[in-house]
Amino acid sequence: MSESSSNRIFIIPIVVGLALAAGIYIGTTLTPAPKISSDNKLNSILDYIQQEYVDTLNKKKLTDETIVKLLEQLDPHSAYIPQEELKAANEPLEGNFEGIGIEFHIQEDTIMVVSALSGGPSETLGIKPGDRIVKVDKKLVAGINITNEMVMKSLRGAGGSIVNVSIFRRGQAKLIDYKIVRGRIPINSLEFTYMITPQTGYIKISRFSATTYDEFILAMQRLKKEGLRNLILDLRGNPGGFLDAATSISDEFIGGKKLIVYTEGKSRPKTEYFTSHDGLFEQGKLIILIDEGSASAAEIVSGAIQDWDRGTLVGRRSFGKGLVQEQTLLPDGSAIRLTIARYYTPTGRSIQKPYDHGFSAYEDELYDRLKNGELLNQDSIHQTDTIVFKTPSGKTVYGGGGITPDVFVPLDTLYNSEYINRLFASGSVNQFAYDYVDQNRATLMKYETAQEFKEKFKSDAAFIQEFISYSEKKGVVKNDKDLQKSMPLLQVQLKAYIARLLWKNEGMYPILHERDVTLQKALQLLQQPMK
Repeated sequence: MSESSSNRIFIIPIVVGLALAAGIYIGTTLTPAPKISSDNKLNSILDYIQQEYVDTLNKKKLTDETIVKLLEQLDPHSAYIPQEELKAANEPLEGNFEGIGIEFHIQEDTIMVVSALSGGPSETLGIKPGDRIVKVDKKLVAGINITNEMVMKSLRGAGGSIVNVSIFRRGQAKLIDYKIVRGRIPINSLEFTYMITPQTGYIKISRFSATTYDEFILAMQRLKKEGLRNLILDLRGNPGGFLDAATSISDEFIGGKKLIVYTEGKSRPKTEYFTSHDGLFEQGKLIILIDEGSASAAEIVSGAIQDWDRGTLVGRRSFGKGLVQEQTLLPDGSAIRLTIARYYTPTGRSIQKPYDHGFSAYEDELYDRLKNGELLNQDSIHQTDTIVFKTPSGKTVYGGGGITPDVFVPLDTLYNSEYINRLFASGSVNQFAYDYVDQNRATLMKYETAQEFKEKFKSDAAFIQEFISYSEKKGVVKNDKDLQKSMPLLQVQLKAYIARLLWKNEGMYPILHERDVTLQKALQLLQQPMK
C-alpha cells in the first residue's frame, strides 16, 4: 500500500475520544420541506438545519459530530480527528514534538521540572530537575491554578520560536531567566533496553512509531556487543502504530523468505509482506511478553513469531485488533482514519475480536475478561473463533479475539487490596515520590548510579511510615490489614518511582522487574533447553 503526506497506514486500537450526546428527536412540520439534493443529501440536510433551525447553531461543530457518529457505526477504530487535535494525535507516531524539552509535574500549583529531556533545549541551557518555572514570557504561572493543558499551551510551540522563562532554584536568592529556543524533541518508542542477565537482553517497546525500527536496531546492536544470546521483547500495553514498523522488526527475527502478515479489504487487493533480509536475531532464544493491552502492530509481531514457531509468547491474551486504518487529510486540516482492510497472520488467522454488539460492548470487553476470570485462569479464556490453525511444528493456534500466549501468566493480585487501590487512585504514591526527591535530592545523589541505588536504598519501616503519614494527610485512611498484605508491592513501587525521578527508566525498570511475575516466568523459561 502506498504512503504519502496525506495517507498513511495505521493499525491503531485506540481511537481519539470524542464525547457524543445521545438522543434522536423526531417530529412533524406543517410547512413544506425544502428540496434536498440526492447527490449530497448529508450536506444539504446540514445546510437546511443551519438555515431553518429554531436556534443558532455552529455548523462546524454539528458537522464534526455527524462525522464522528457516522464513523462510529462502521467499526470501533475508524475515527475522525478535528484539526485542532490532529497534531497531538500524530506526535507519538511521528516520534517527536516541538517544545522546550522538559518533563514536568504540577506541585503545589507550580510547574516543577522533573527532568530536562536529553538533547533538548532545556538540558542544553542547564535547566535542572527540581527547578520551578515561575514566569513564562514575564507572565506569572505560579499560584494561578495552572493545569497541564495551560502548561503545554505556554511551553510548546513551533521549532525555532522563543519562549522566556524565569526559574526558582533552591539555594538561589533570585529567579534565573532563560531564553529558550524551542526545538524538535524526540519521543522514544523504546522505553528501556538493558542486559537483564549476562546473556539475556530486554527491550520494551511502548508503540510502533516512525522511529521505532531505527531505535530497535540501535538497541540490538548495543545488546549484541554486551553479549546478547537470549532476548525478551516486552510488548505489554503496546497499543500499536505503523504497519511497516511491525513488519520491519519481525524481519529481524525470522529467517528465509517467509510471510509476516497480509492485508486485504473490499477495495484493497491482497498485499503480502515477506521477510527480505538477514535479520539481527534469527537465532537464539526469543520470548515476547504480551497482555490484554497488546494490540494491532504488537499483535502482528507476536502472531508472526508464534506462527513460525520462532519464539515463545508469555503472558495473557492480546487485545484482538486486526483492522488496518488509513489516515487521510481533509481540506480543513482535520483527518479521517478509515478502516480499509483486515490483516492476517502467516497461518491465515484474523485476530480481530467481534464488534457487532456496538461500541460500548467493544469498549467493555477487557473488563468482561476480568469479570469472567480470564485474567486469572487460563481455562476461562473464551475463543471467539473455533477454526483451528496449525504452525509448522504442529502447534494449534486460533484466530478471533486476540492472540493466546504459549505460556499463560495470570494477573498478579497477590498483594492487591482496596487500600492499595485507593493509594494509587489518590495520586499519593506518585506525589510522595516527587516530594521525597525534591526534599532529599542532595542526600539521594550520594548514590552515584541507578544500580547503587537499587542495591543500597532501603524502603524500610521508617520510610513506609513516612509515606503512610503523608497519604493520611491526603485523605487516605490507613488499613493495617491491607497494608500488611500490600507492603511488598508498596515498597517496590515507591522505590522504583523515586529511582525514575533520578535516573529515568534506567532507574525504575530494574527495580520493578524484581517482582514482575510475567518477566520472571520468562527468565525461568530461558533456563530450559530449546525445543
